[in-house]
Amino acid sequence: MSSKNTDHIEKKQSMQASTFDSEAFLRVVTEQAGVYRMYDSKQVVIYVGKAKQLKKRLASYFRKDVGSVKTQALVKQIAAIEVTVTHTEGEALILENNYIKKYQPKYNILLRDDKSYPYLLITAHKHPKLGLHRGGKKVKGEYFGPFPTVGAVWESLRLMQKIFPIRQCEDSYYRARSRPCLQHQLGRCSAPCVDKISVDDYKEQVNLAKLFLQGKSSVVIEQLVAKMELASQELHFELAAKFRDQIVTLRKVQQQQHVSGHVAELDVVGLYRDKTQVCIHLLFIRQHKILGSKSYFPTVPSESSDSEILQAFIAQHYLNNDALMHGKIQSSIPKEIVIKEAIEQVSELAALLSEQAEYDVKISANTRSERAQYLKLAGTNAQTALVTRNSHKESMQARFVALNEVFELENGIQRIECFDISHTMGQQTIASNVVFNQEGPLKTDYRRYNVFGITPGDDYAAMAFALNKRYGKLKANPTKPEEYNALEKLPDIVFIDGGKGQLAKAEDFFNELALTKTPLLVGVAKGESRKPGLETLILAGSHQLISLPATSPALHLVQHIRDESHRFAITGHRAKRQKVSKKSRLESIEGIGAKKRQSLLKFLGGLQEVMQADITTLAKVPGISHVLAEKIHNELHDK
Repeated sequence: MSSKNTDHIEKKQSMQASTFDSEAFLRVVTEQAGVYRMYDSKQVVIYVGKAKQLKKRLASYFRKDVGSVKTQALVKQIAAIEVTVTHTEGEALILENNYIKKYQPKYNILLRDDKSYPYLLITAHKHPKLGLHRGGKKVKGEYFGPFPTVGAVWESLRLMQKIFPIRQCEDSYYRARSRPCLQHQLGRCSAPCVDKISVDDYKEQVNLAKLFLQGKSSVVIEQLVAKMELASQELHFELAAKFRDQIVTLRKVQQQQHVSGHVAELDVVGLYRDKTQVCIHLLFIRQHKILGSKSYFPTVPSESSDSEILQAFIAQHYLNNDALMHGKIQSSIPKEIVIKEAIEQVSELAALLSEQAEYDVKISANTRSERAQYLKLAGTNAQTALVTRNSHKESMQARFVALNEVFELENGIQRIECFDISHTMGQQTIASNVVFNQEGPLKTDYRRYNVFGITPGDDYAAMAFALNKRYGKLKANPTKPEEYNALEKLPDIVFIDGGKGQLAKAEDFFNELALTKTPLLVGVAKGESRKPGLETLILAGSHQLISLPATSPALHLVQHIRDESHRFAITGHRAKRQKVSKKSRLESIEGIGAKKRQSLLKFLGGLQEVMQADITTLAKVPGISHVLAEKIHNELHDK
């Protein structure tokens, strides 16, 4: 929440005692509107709430006749309460939402997937680039979306490349070009980097692409038909043929994308619950089309009603979305949100969303006709997603049980981590750390580490580097909440993808760390032919070898974790290697900027010619002095 429209007055009641003195606290707490945070004895936030009158609301927790089991369990754990006073109830709602996202309290309804949505971006540039944007630094340009998944954006980019010859390359690659690239030869880029198309003609194509992304494909076709006829009349038959091909492709796309519907823009929230499990399925409708959908599985305390869940979801999903910062990205808040039943603070939420989106936002319940059909579809998808997830979870839990029968851990296995190293001849070394729990891959806890400061190709040193990055800051006797949380995330088993050498490095590391609790370390050695099913497990300490049957569910779990770790490492390594390969060697030379690089490449005809040129030839390039030419020559030839 912006500081310009809210001044917060914070009053803290810090109590470290095991029992909370509610009477003393309630005597001094304010009666104004605001937000309260409840802490346990470890100073961890366990609940965040809001109230029109803080004193009245907080007093209700400490009555003798509290009926809710959830509230009784919560009150028993309270060690301290902090309150933040706000001017209005609307401000309290936004602040509550921010605190829930920040602290993730266990007694609140939590929407854990809080990633920003991907968008298509057309940059504000002389020759605009069409590409993907997701989170991070805002770039000047026009944004289209949001899309439910990154895959949907890549699919759209591939489609756009076939229709509109707009560049999709990075600006650094665009600036360094001295001749058309492969995309131009394939007819998928008009090569504005080397002036194969005029600025006006390129701008026309960009404008047509914008119209298409706005859902106005019929307008685009009309304009292209007019251009084709004009080119044909002026006997420019090759140009007319290009327009004809664009029209044919666009008409095919129209047939593929058409979905009958009268509603232009709305989000439909479907909900399905099975006891304490809840799935929310969000259906995106834009420009009269179903753009996509996404399932969420929030953590829901027992005894939460459907209306409470829907209200928490709408607040956490839409309020203060990163995509709305500075108003530069088209709002991800639709003009209408459809839900299956009314919620308590519908008018306040709608007003806040309208203020944030800068247009009227409606929250509809108990709808009919087309909206009711969309709601039914969203509910069916929510049910299917939850059933599928539970089926996968049961299979995963069975594998965890089978693995624990192998290792016989006293408290069972709740969390497993695996490390792998990927590099090419010792270059661009990446270490991966993947995490599994009894529900499967826990991708929010995955980590990649850029390995540096070691001898290239030394896998043992790379493994020690990765382990230190992951566990090096753990403390045997934590004092802060974040230190407690870090120690609680210590896995039961750590798999090391490799043989006895890598495992020995892991053993040495944990011996030096001297924690009171250490995970079971297991090496995963590949068989002689490296075929699945021939893996051997190596236990730390005794270095006992365990070979599991190829049909064992425990082995299948180990293979799944090992393969996921390998995939995650090699994906990161390839991305890093590709980034290095795209980078011109001239970029690493101090004193050579974009203009001088372009001058060198254009004057001499390309990087190969620059590599072959002597100092005298380099000095003939405009803007390159003899001293700089000597420096370039020495750098390129490693002198």
